Amino acid sequence: MENKMIVPFGSQHITLLEPVRFIFETENEKIVNVDVDVGYVHRGIEKACQTKLNYKQVAYIIPRICGLCAMSHALAYITAVEKILEFDPPKKAKYLRVLVHELDRIHSHLFAMAHVAEAAGYENLVMHLFRDRELAMECLEILTGNRVQYDYGCIGGVNRDLTPEVEKILRKKLKKLEDRIHWFKDLYMNDYTLSLRWKGIGVISKEMAEKYNAAGPVARASGVRTDARAEFDALPYRDLGFEMIVYKDGDIYSRNLVRLDEIFVSLRIIWNILDGLPEGNYKEEVKGLPKGESVCRWEAPRGELFMHVRGDGKQILTRVRVKTPTFSNIPVLRELFVGANYADVPAIITSFDPCMSCTAR
Repeated sequence: MENKMIVPFGSQHITLLEPVRFIFETENEKIVNVDVDVGYVHRGIEKACQTKLNYKQVAYIIPRICGLCAMSHALAYITAVEKILEFDPPKKAKYLRVLVHELDRIHSHLFAMAHVAEAAGYENLVMHLFRDRELAMECLEILTGNRVQYDYGCIGGVNRDLTPEVEKILRKKLKKLEDRIHWFKDLYMNDYTLSLRWKGIGVISKEMAEKYNAAGPVARASGVRTDARAEFDALPYRDLGFEMIVYKDGDIYSRNLVRLDEIFVSLRIIWNILDGLPEGNYKEEVKGLPKGESVCRWEAPRGELFMHVRGDGKQILTRVRVKTPTFSNIPVLRELFVGANYADVPAIITSFDPCMSCTAR
């Protein structure tokens, strides 16, 4: 006999403290239909950027879209504006932008994996991950002056240089963090409680990922070779040892491993920057007002971030539009739930690392 139930999930569920609501229709333990409402919050950030703030001030408001990927939002906007102004920032500034951006990716990925561990009931590992995430946060703080909202990038370059004293601290902390990531990878690959029981769970095929335009680690775990870092030259990723991480199985297990391997890639990039940071200015004055429009595709920790900027030669822009990676991943997440066991919902959601703060602007 079928036992049909309607089960709400969010926005106060312990696994998803985000302003989104899923309504699951289940038959016994299987999900047969899903309704999603992502319209819980509207903060008016885009509107404020088009009506109240001059284009240089926007560079410090756009990062407030999300604390975990603040540098991605800032640099995507700054790059789009610099395209309109036909300004090429100093080489040293580009290297320092990559440095902070990859540190941002590391702490975001560690945060995501902590949520996955929490969904497995692995509270001890959650504490390990947050403890070691502090190493990345401390690196960001000593370099930029802030732990979350860095306000490091600016139109024309970056706001702080890397001093020898700070570089010495970064090397020490990053070496310790790299050793810990090796331990985490072994755990995520071989611990039954954490990952082995999630092999074959929450599977997204390559065809499904492409059909629904999945982004970031979600897409790459399904064999889709998409990463904005490999497809644009605004920052020198090709010179710094970038490698695209791709797995094929498309399950929760693969999404975990993509993020872990991407942390190793980020660390390699950072080491290359510290070993070969160019001489020169880290910031230059930019003259003129934005007249025209441009777009920028940026690889945030959760996937591709799309920024559209338009100006008419005045201090205040006429259009600032942001499309976030979580917005791109919601359609495939909805389809993935149909046919899944309700008990797997927390693990599936956390493996996507959703951020509704980004989506609700």
